[in-house]
Amino acid sequence: MNDAEELAKLADLHARGVLNDDEFAKAKARLLGGVASHGPGAAPAPNLGAVNGLRRSRMDRWIGGVCGGIARATGLDSWVWRLIFTVLFLAFGSGILLYILLWIFVPEE
Repeated sequence: MNDAEELAKLADLHARGVLNDDEFAKAKARLLGGVASHGPGAAPAPNLGAVNGLRRSRMDRWIGGVCGGIARATGLDSWVWRLIFTVLFLAFGSGILLYILLWIFVPEE
């Protein structure tokens, strides 16, 4: 169920009087804050801050700074990411395509 559907259900419950104003406000804030649970034992919503904060590195770069930027976002060393892209290139040929796409679409810091 997506967020719009969950918001619609919350609004319906609030309109029918099942949720009071305070409960509705807390549930809405929890849903929009990304802390909403999607069932018992469900993991919290993924952290999109790391993805939105992804930037190409200006200092740790060989070609475009993609591996340095990913390294900063993930906490792995940049040489590990360079190795991953090299293996993808040698094994499947997709490493160079992925690197070029990231170089084009990920902004520089």
